[in-house]
Amino acid sequence: MSVNTSNVYGKISISDAAISKVAKNAALECYGIVDTVSRRFSDSFSELRKKQTGKGIKVVTSGDRIFIDVYVIIKYGVSINAVAESLKEGVKYKVEKFTGMIVDTVNVNIIGVKL
Repeated sequence: MSVNTSNVYGKISISDAAISKVAKNAALECYGIVDTVSRRFSDSFSELRKKQTGKGIKVVTSGDRIFIDVYVIIKYGVSINAVAESLKEGVKYKVEKFTGMIVDTVNVNIIGVKL
């Protein structure tokens, strides 16, 4: 799937892979985030065979709305709530700025903690 829009200059189509790459970069810039990880253990094997552009990021588009799920590992000792809120705001801002579309929800899933 992809997000589609049009303006006076023509039609614009942005793929989910491009959106997930921007979301991943935004997530890794947030304080307290160590890495993005696969949703399930079985996903790790399938990602070994293909390029890991959006590992740990799931993007679903519906019309001009974007729904993002982020799966991360955080640092030990940081406030989970503060990191999650910062991550939500950072990803939402960067993806909206990149696409010009509305990010409806950003769901943060903390998979683990790294010492």
